[in-house]
Amino acid sequence: MPLARSLSVTSLSGLEDWDEDFDLEDAVLFEIAWEVANKVGGIYTVIQTKARMTSEEWGENYFLVGPYVESNVRTQVELIEPTNPALKRTIDKMNASGCKVYFGRWLIEGSPYVILIDVAFTAWSLDSWKSELWELCDIGVPWFDREANDAVLFGFLTAWLLGEYAAQSEEPPHIVAHFHEWLAGLGLVLCRHRQLPIATIFTTHATLLGRYLCAGNVDFYNKLANFNVDKEAGDRQIYHRYCLERAAAHCAHVFTTVSQITAIEAEYLLKRKPDIVTPNGLNVKKFSAVHEFQNLHAQSKNRIQEFVRGHFYGHLDFNLDKCLFLFIAGRYEFSNKGADLFLEALARLNYLLRVNNSDVTVIAFFIMPARTNNFNVETLKGQAVRKQLWDTAQTVKERFGKKLYESLLVGQLPDVSKIMDKEDFTLMKRAIFATQRQCQPPVCTHNMLEDSSDPILNCVRRIGLFNSSADRVKIIFHPEFLSSTSPLLPMDYEEFVRGCHLGVFPSYYEPWGYTPAECTVMGIPSISTNLSGFGCFMEEHIADPSAYGIYIMDRRFRGVDESCNQLTSFLFQFCKQSRRQRIIQRNRTERLSDLLDWKYLGRYYVSARHMALAKAFPDTYMYELNEPTSASGFRYPRPASVPPSPALSRHSSPHHSEGEEEERYDEDLEAEKDRVNIRQPFKNKTSAVPAGNGSSDDGEKN
Repeated sequence: MPLARSLSVTSLSGLEDWDEDFDLEDAVLFEIAWEVANKVGGIYTVIQTKARMTSEEWGENYFLVGPYVESNVRTQVELIEPTNPALKRTIDKMNASGCKVYFGRWLIEGSPYVILIDVAFTAWSLDSWKSELWELCDIGVPWFDREANDAVLFGFLTAWLLGEYAAQSEEPPHIVAHFHEWLAGLGLVLCRHRQLPIATIFTTHATLLGRYLCAGNVDFYNKLANFNVDKEAGDRQIYHRYCLERAAAHCAHVFTTVSQITAIEAEYLLKRKPDIVTPNGLNVKKFSAVHEFQNLHAQSKNRIQEFVRGHFYGHLDFNLDKCLFLFIAGRYEFSNKGADLFLEALARLNYLLRVNNSDVTVIAFFIMPARTNNFNVETLKGQAVRKQLWDTAQTVKERFGKKLYESLLVGQLPDVSKIMDKEDFTLMKRAIFATQRQCQPPVCTHNMLEDSSDPILNCVRRIGLFNSSADRVKIIFHPEFLSSTSPLLPMDYEEFVRGCHLGVFPSYYEPWGYTPAECTVMGIPSISTNLSGFGCFMEEHIADPSAYGIYIMDRRFRGVDESCNQLTSFLFQFCKQSRRQRIIQRNRTERLSDLLDWKYLGRYYVSARHMALAKAFPDTYMYELNEPTSASGFRYPRPASVPPSPALSRHSSPHHSEGEEEERYDEDLEAEKDRVNIRQPFKNKTSAVPAGNGSSDDGEKN
């Protein structure tokens, strides 16, 4: 597998500063995806969070195109009349021709315009459009593949929409159409075949074949250059989908992926080298003071501790103040998401903590939705027992307080032996007896429909981590998305992440990785791999990621056992950190959120659109992309103050003063140094300018 970079732009410094002379007045941007106002997976998050930044750049000339799903529209979209005359004529004509096209505002940050197409309403055209697809592209779509049928309908309808808009415009506009994933890709292919005056961009967030191959436990990255892609796609009965994806990648003016690792994958599987990487960002809300997000961590941690008190009632023989909360979350892909490696590492960590007589207890949460039929009775009982104990303690406290108050009123010190009567002791004894249980605390919080074949539960049985008193590592499997309305763990996902100490995501296949990115933005350290887009991005822009709480495992050049040992080492070193070291590390992690803000990462999308305009309309626009030389200016150096873990805390003198360590760390000074390592939000500056106004030096950097 080649180690050389496969992209023109791979780091923030690779994009030159841009002048503000790029004219978008006569340009229109359509962004097409199946997940516009329709949450299916991670692409929904990409489009939703990016909408504000794109709306600010394009204003009234930005339109999102997606499928009409009535249940989503009722809660997310405000239907209105189109304000653009050409677009109004386009929608009216399509509706008069047997389509159902809706226009409105998506009620998210930025309030972008959305055009929603009712795919089911035009299902009568499916057979004729399939025939046309076969005649044009030699791609046959089987009748039983409903998702592919939807892709055919959506593709023909979006191509119709774009072609009609170009025809209805009084002056030929410069249209940019950005298509996401294979479900929207057919529209791009049809636009190019019909020679519509449209600059096209295709972004693949994860290749179809790559996801299928990794799910089949194939040595994917080492054999990437040797796959017979047509045979592999055919064997998995996705050849027609693969052809649609590959055709879109080859027909696009600009082809992009979300990470460097996916770019290499696309080059081999889709047979086209991406023009640019467009990493996924988030809308980062910065706090005015550092201690604010630390306070949020403490508040959320307290709520998790309350759940733990109930879950482990009768076996609460560990100190919650020395308890660390780890978690893994995402789709239930046991191997792809690295849950298998995490469980094995937890077993090894349990051994290390026990033989070293550590007083630290680790509770690992697995938040992965699976098929269940209800909550586990024992789990619900635990929360009920905890609440009963709390109510009993409050009752006794009120009685005790009242007697103490009355004794002090008459000027006497209370007789402690008389201040609590037999009834109080009886209440407390009954509460203590209620906490006794004969069984171990449950591993799974729900009743699984396929308990005997569940991969996580079977692995837990193999490694023998059953939440016994002797184990220093406990496991809680919550096979359902978190919700603030849950009677068991009433917390939403963001609140839960804030309360944990470490996110663990040892994925084998992860084109980007929003879960570790969300941890970073919330100031929670995380473990990811060099096979995830997020891990590769952080390795490129941070000199020593682990110093900032970004631990990156090597799953690319190491075997499974070596990777597991590395993960175990990361976890063990994290358990050895002091509370103060964890606070310092969270401060550093939160400062990296600037790197993941759309106001920085959005420049990749801006560059891709400018590149597409220059390729589609060379007489009007020019664009020159400079090769990056280094990541200087965007590469965080290793902090010079207190080391982040005991493994690195080696003092030059055998005698060490805690006061000296206190003086070495200055949060404000360190934060100021880090701010120097990332530039201010970019301005729209490019060498792509109207050709008539161009000059010999308008693309050069000052």
